Amino acid sequence: MCGIVGYVGFRPARDILLHGLERLEYRGYDSAGYALQYNNSLVIRKCVGRVTDLAAMDPGEGARATAGIAHTRWATHGEPSTENAHPHTDSSGRIALVHNGIIENYKSLKDRLKARGEVFVSETDTEVLTKLIGLELEAGGNLLSAVKRALSGVRGAYGIAVVSADEPSTLVAARYGSPLVVGIGEGENIVASDVAAIVAHTRDVVYLEEGELVEITTRAVHSHGSDPRMIRERMTHVDWNLSEIEKDGFAHYMLKEIHSQPESLRNAFRGRLDMSEGTAHLGGLNMTPERMKQIRRIIITACGTSWHAALIGKYILESMARIPVDVEYASEFRYRDPVIGEDTVALVVSQSGETADTLAALRLARRKGASCYGIVNVVGSTIARETDAGVYIHAGPEIGVASTKAFTSQVMILSLIGLALGRARGTVSRSEGIALANAIQEVPDKVETILGRAGEIKDLAREFTYASNFLYLGRGVNYPVALEGALKLKEISYIHAEGYPAAEMKHGPIALIDDLMPVAVIAVRDAAYDKIVSNIQEVKARKGRILAVATEGDSDIRHHAQWVIEVPEVADQLTPLLTVVPLQLLAYYVAVARGCDIDKPRNLAKSVTVE
Repeated sequence: MCGIVGYVGFRPARDILLHGLERLEYRGYDSAGYALQYNNSLVIRKCVGRVTDLAAMDPGEGARATAGIAHTRWATHGEPSTENAHPHTDSSGRIALVHNGIIENYKSLKDRLKARGEVFVSETDTEVLTKLIGLELEAGGNLLSAVKRALSGVRGAYGIAVVSADEPSTLVAARYGSPLVVGIGEGENIVASDVAAIVAHTRDVVYLEEGELVEITTRAVHSHGSDPRMIRERMTHVDWNLSEIEKDGFAHYMLKEIHSQPESLRNAFRGRLDMSEGTAHLGGLNMTPERMKQIRRIIITACGTSWHAALIGKYILESMARIPVDVEYASEFRYRDPVIGEDTVALVVSQSGETADTLAALRLARRKGASCYGIVNVVGSTIARETDAGVYIHAGPEIGVASTKAFTSQVMILSLIGLALGRARGTVSRSEGIALANAIQEVPDKVETILGRAGEIKDLAREFTYASNFLYLGRGVNYPVALEGALKLKEISYIHAEGYPAAEMKHGPIALIDDLMPVAVIAVRDAAYDKIVSNIQEVKARKGRILAVATEGDSDIRHHAQWVIEVPEVADQLTPLLTVVPLQLLAYYVAVARGCDIDKPRNLAKSVTVE
């Protein structure tokens, strides 16, 4: 979950490294540091705090350096401190390393190294790597061979970049379980945890494979043990506009990404809807109509917000395709012995395509014979490469830690898959498919209508800044929206919030309701409308304060709720694409009113690449 950048070239390395860290700060922001190669020595600066604090430190002679590595941290082993901040060095101080991941056997390695007289100055697992590499380098060979030998005794996940004072304009990088991508330039090369740190300098990138080790110089990138020409053959071009990773006048990335949902939703279905036949064509699935008819069971595995999208997908796929669907937390699924057959399809959902638990769940499902399909946002990510086939959601870069547009794009893709399966299996008629395809096309405009009411939601949010607890209720396909609304509020405002199926409130949570408890209820006019109104009455009888997300024009709901946010009418299975938007805005504006750090909420990071 930490961010790594490394650079070798002809330009001032410090500027490029700091700029890269700014782009990666969503991956961790409790401390930061860099190591620069200059005049056969290493210039190291690190601090507790943000990248801006690091940038304020005097680099000394390091300002002239043209090679180095840098890191922004999300703490695992050891609290945020200067000693625990990366880069870490070996005993000689002539090797520096930055690391994303967790070394699982660090304790036994550390004990062994201490017995040999090595002295440790941090609480991190990472420092073990630097000591191992230093000892291997003393035994002979160059930095590349030392890193290779050191890693042979390591268990866990890592993305690392290493430099030595004795090998100028050279860095070594390796990945196992934690993503790394190399940007290929002219007379310069850059490595990072994410292409966001690279695209300002080059659009030509190579995603490192699992277990790959590379040596990077100003002239070339050599993959250890293979023909160096293979690196250029693997290059892909990143088709991003830089404006996509800028705030573009918005106060926060999260707000920008909420407002970009009409376009990201259009991108999700653009070129995929067949309006004449009422179906969807998802070429990336590589799934024939005959194969679609053979599916007997679907497992969707995901984490966090993606799990909520997957749960909506369950409702959609079961209702449209009449296939049983199980939704699994990847972090639990991977540690069970799940029953999977060859007629099982596993859908693996992850914004980053690098989520450690989801990736492990994918590998387990594949070993057990499932056909595995990825639903990811990041092109070239590990899940995209390791699944049999899949669908990109085309949401564009999502920088805000609290996911918004990726969530709605995932739901849209699952809706398209449901439509394609339903038509192929004959459970959705042509006329029904055409009606749904038309409804899908109208969703972005309806989201724009909701966003046009953002000012009203901003004013309403002030009513809830006092809250210490919040309850979200929904039924059917909008139950996962309640979960997602609660998660958003927790993530960025630090108000304790829980989402529940509305009927389950009576089985415990109702004990918490009093006149200080705000309760958000998704109460659109769908098949469960009368039941949800009954649940509202139960809350009101306990003096709970009701905020209803309701269908536009529903005057009746105003008799039951203190506050109402309206959303346009849409086909029942598509309502989550609308009902979640006001809850995203509500969480955002409550957090702003409480003075929270919206894009960098405490203790969180965007890409969860540790278990």
